[in-house]
Amino acid sequence: MRGHWTLDDRLERILREVPFEVPAGTASVHVKLSYDRSQGVLDLGCDAPDGYRGWSGGARDEYTITRDWATPGYLPGEPEAGTWHVWLRLHRIPPQGLDYTLEITTERVAPPEPVAEEPPHGERPPRRDIPAVDGLRWYAGDFHAHTLHSDGSLTIPELAELAHGRGLDFLAVTDHNTVSHHPWLAKTGRDITLIPGQEVTTDRGHANVFGDVGWVDFRKAPDSWLAHAERAGGLMSINHPLGGDCAWLQPLERRPPIAEVWHSGWWDRRWGAPLAWADAWRDDLIVIGGSDFHKHGNDGLPGAPTTWVLAEDTGAVLDGVRAGRTAVSAGPDAPLLLRLGDELLALDADGLVLVRPDGTRQVVRGDRVLLPATGGRHRLETYENEVIALCA
Repeated sequence: MRGHWTLDDRLERILREVPFEVPAGTASVHVKLSYDRSQGVLDLGCDAPDGYRGWSGGARDEYTITRDWATPGYLPGEPEAGTWHVWLRLHRIPPQGLDYTLEITTERVAPPEPVAEEPPHGERPPRRDIPAVDGLRWYAGDFHAHTLHSDGSLTIPELAELAHGRGLDFLAVTDHNTVSHHPWLAKTGRDITLIPGQEVTTDRGHANVFGDVGWVDFRKAPDSWLAHAERAGGLMSINHPLGGDCAWLQPLERRPPIAEVWHSGWWDRRWGAPLAWADAWRDDLIVIGGSDFHKHGNDGLPGAPTTWVLAEDTGAVLDGVRAGRTAVSAGPDAPLLLRLGDELLALDADGLVLVRPDGTRQVVRGDRVLLPATGGRHRLETYENEVIALCA
């Protein structure tokens, strides 16, 4: 199939569905998209008569779906007979338009599954000496990371090994508009809890949905994403709300109480816009952080920043977030501010400035200091007003 998309096509309807037929007895469906990537970007996905089958956005130009395996980002399963659709999102279309070609192949014999090597196991750094609170412990983690199932460069075991070696207790794996990674998260064999997630991704903003809640339809309005998450017992956060061309521009009738205020893109933390946005979003905002890790050399490494959650165990991390028991630091070993009941614990923060919700300031003297806490969000800063840690 050959065609040409125009800028008018994009403005009329950004997501297009190209139909094709799959005959009975098909064992494998293969789709290949070709276009000039120097001129634009087309996002790629798929659905079948029984519903959603996968998404890879602009990360891939082809995919294969068989009964027993599928390209990362896509769901394996019997290729049912009937009308399928290639999803093409017209992400970037130049004024002169963009030519494209789709090659679609169905086979009665499935190709063999590609085999990935298992990364070696490494050691985890020692955990920090943090006291328990009413039988709960503070766990270190990251709420935003990607794998080969979307536009990341690592397999799930490779990502788990990297996060484990960074000293994290949990990591949310939030590939774009897909849940094909979910069945593999518990199979890594690492001493780290991988939380199922999906980064619901549109041209007008991104949101993470956490929990084993099934696929969230990015084609629908964001209020439906929140309703889906709540109905299935999950959580939703607004991602990098001030993140360049990924800034949050979506209308919402009901604002979720969780937001990724601290993102790896907040590289100059003297820039106060993320905190100003947080104050304006809602009074009871629960702050989390995410590295948005894709590959080495891009974004932050897992745990940069680190979100700390007070929970019964790593399996109850989402319950801790739901209850608002979170703190964020620049990294797993960075200066840290945690709430211990009516007190704040400032770790490795000697010479930093504690900023209270009413704006009053106090210099921290010592590497392990208990300070009285008040209601609201506290933070640690340098003398240059660079944010180092946050705690509600």
